[in-house]
Amino acid sequence: MGKQIDIGRVLANLPLFQQLRESEIANLAAGTREIGLSKGRILFQKGCLLDGFYVTVYGQIKLAFSSPQGNEKVVSLVGPGQSFGEAVMFMERPCPVMAQALEDSRLLYIAKRGIFAAIDHDSAFARRLLAGLSMRLHGLIQDVEDYSLHSSTQRVIGFLLQLASTPASGSVICELPASKHVIASRLNLSPETLSRILHSLIESGLITVHGRRIVVQDVARLSRFDDLPHSSCAKGG
Repeated sequence: MGKQIDIGRVLANLPLFQQLRESEIANLAAGTREIGLSKGRILFQKGCLLDGFYVTVYGQIKLAFSSPQGNEKVVSLVGPGQSFGEAVMFMERPCPVMAQALEDSRLLYIAKRGIFAAIDHDSAFARRLLAGLSMRLHGLIQDVEDYSLHSSTQRVIGFLLQLASTPASGSVICELPASKHVIASRLNLSPETLSRILHSLIESGLITVHGRRIVVQDVARLSRFDDLPHSSCAKGG
């Protein structure tokens, strides 16, 4: 899984901790441990109690839960520099999702006592932590809006435009952050529906697909596209 990392240096470079004093970073680092996960390894199961939260140094973590029928719903994909587990750490309640490495990954597990000490000494840190949690809540609300009001095609296009980020026009190359099966679950679609929509976009000359690499031929055209036959698939077919 690679050589050991300098925990203090990694923490100091994360946006959440950049404004903490050196002594505060040292206190956090003392209560932080490094975790290496190989691809496919489970970090924790649904129902676990967390006495801290995680930051991804590199790799990617899938947060998901399963229905009684055994169908998996991917809630979030957590990449480098992103954190997860803060909410259940504060609430002291069982985790509502499981966490699994989608590729070889390295994480930091930051103990709650260090976080609470930083909050006590730095109100700006507390505000940044709250801002991060608020942004995640806003994202979940946006997800509910997308599932409820947007067609399957609109969800896929929105996801591709998010990956493209810039420019507002012209062509751009996107790299899917996970397998198409995982992406479909993240968008509340069946894998078959996702494949059908991608094929429709290819036939329309809007994208080309090479494995996980997707070339958006014209960002502006893609943003205006509305495939009416697929718009009825609002629940993922």
